[in-house]
Amino acid sequence: MERYHPEELLACVIARLIGDARHVAIGAASPIPATGAFLLKHKVPALRISLLARRVGNPFTEGSRELFDLAGQGRIDVFFLGGAQIDGAANINLVEAEGRRFPGSFGSAYMYFSAGKTILFREEHSPRVLVKKVEFVSAPGWSPPEVQRRGGPAALLTSKALFRWQKEERRFLLESVHPGSSAADVRANTGFAYDAPAQVPATPVPSAAEIGLLRGPVAQVIAENYPAFARKVWGAASSPQAT
Repeated sequence: MERYHPEELLACVIARLIGDARHVAIGAASPIPATGAFLLKHKVPALRISLLARRVGNPFTEGSRELFDLAGQGRIDVFFLGGAQIDGAANINLVEAEGRRFPGSFGSAYMYFSAGKTILFREEHSPRVLVKKVEFVSAPGWSPPEVQRRGGPAALLTSKALFRWQKEERRFLLESVHPGSSAADVRANTGFAYDAPAQVPATPVPSAAEIGLLRGPVAQVIAENYPAFARKVWGAASSPQAT
């Protein structure tokens, strides 16, 4: 089996989570979600990808206002959110945690409600990030029935595992554990309660075909917008000038 980078595994999981979406919007500091989206685009050329605040992939001329307009019209199928803290109710905190201030919520609550589905993504998997209850709710994971809400969480992906959101139970379900981790390791490093099957499957590793795409055309596109990330993962071969 060909060796792969951890970022490549996460990108393959993200491609599967995006599924049959038509339009994916990705935040400014999200190279791994972008990598997964472009991997999927090679299989589904009609997929529309909007990279916010990037040099090449940003189609918006008026900043986030156009993104919010599209989301409000139901034309953003998938969005990605992270947070300084994420809890078991899929609430996220982008404001303050453990006495540290962060940039703020910006439009996270609006996008959480308006995008068709939101994939929560945070590489760090620790009790510091995955907490029992967030200190501040920047965007709620669920809403009462009387509150109009088009979208909500679909999954939580970390460096150790993939969780699926259970809307009716308002809890996460541990769907798979990445190679190199274990169900016990995930449990020990997660601060919130969640459901899990008796035998937790392993996350599928990237195929040879996926690795070929990631290190070829996908790396070239990512290098145009996330050059530091591309160099870190794929080295000089990802440079747009490389031959």
